[in-house]
Amino acid sequence: MKIVPFHDTNWVKDHPTGNVSFQHMLKGEPDSPDNFMYILGRQDADFWMPRHRHNFEQIRLPLRGDMNIGRDVVLREGEVGYFPEGMAYGPQDDPLGHAAPGERVQLVLQFGGSSGCGFMSIEQRRAARQEMAKDGRWDGNYYHRSDGRTQWGLNAIWEHVFGERLKYPRPRYRNVVITDPERFNWLPVGDAKDVDRRYLGSFSERGMWIEMIRLRPDAAWSSTEPRGRRLMVVLSGSGTCGDEPVGRLTALQVEPDETLRLSAETTTELFVVGLPPVVLPAEESQEFDFVEITDAEKEQDQVRH
Repeated sequence: MKIVPFHDTNWVKDHPTGNVSFQHMLKGEPDSPDNFMYILGRQDADFWMPRHRHNFEQIRLPLRGDMNIGRDVVLREGEVGYFPEGMAYGPQDDPLGHAAPGERVQLVLQFGGSSGCGFMSIEQRRAARQEMAKDGRWDGNYYHRSDGRTQWGLNAIWEHVFGERLKYPRPRYRNVVITDPERFNWLPVGDAKDVDRRYLGSFSERGMWIEMIRLRPDAAWSSTEPRGRRLMVVLSGSGTCGDEPVGRLTALQVEPDETLRLSAETTTELFVVGLPPVVLPAEESQEFDFVEITDAEKEQDQVRH
């Protein structure tokens, strides 16, 4: 089990635009199809991204402020967005407006999906950017090669790290799946007194699930989950996990069959994502595209080969 407390000083500039800061909370195993990165993202300036996609999955929960997904779709503060692997979204046009720099904050979980493409670690990305800067030039989201070619940055980094073109899985869902947790009922959790659950859903053949857990003051919850790893973030309240104190934005990583023991001092709510192991099919899927992402808004303007 990992328990990572929140410190408001651990922000780093890890986004290619330079307008977003990350606080790294939890991470998985590089080069594994189950790899993941769990961060807090903070918007420090006006933000814009072209319509784009990823070869991994994302779950986003805006804690302060909204997120523009593009095409008049907005992920509101407190809503949960599931971004399936390979699904295009954007363009994102998010000026700060009346918000102060750093005011908008969201939880972002990025992880390898059912396709088995995995998730390239932030350490691999950082190292590749430094190495590639010796032979070409970085300009925001794009990499300009010495031979004159320009590539979407993540495509170029993937080729540098893995020696092959980045394949984008064809999306299993047509749109970002947005849920409003406030419209879900709190239901009792088994025999645990004063412990309730909001189950928000399960997705893809992997069976990844999203839920919220609430403990009333002085409640205790002991839980073991065989299906997969659980990643949790305390959204509010305080208590203890074993002998360790937990408070707002404490992150917890609980492995399969590991027993979690939580005790609440005040009403405590947790955001929980369950990640079963990725199981690959006997025959490799051919449901993918090669996509070169441009600043063009229309998805069909992105070149497929």
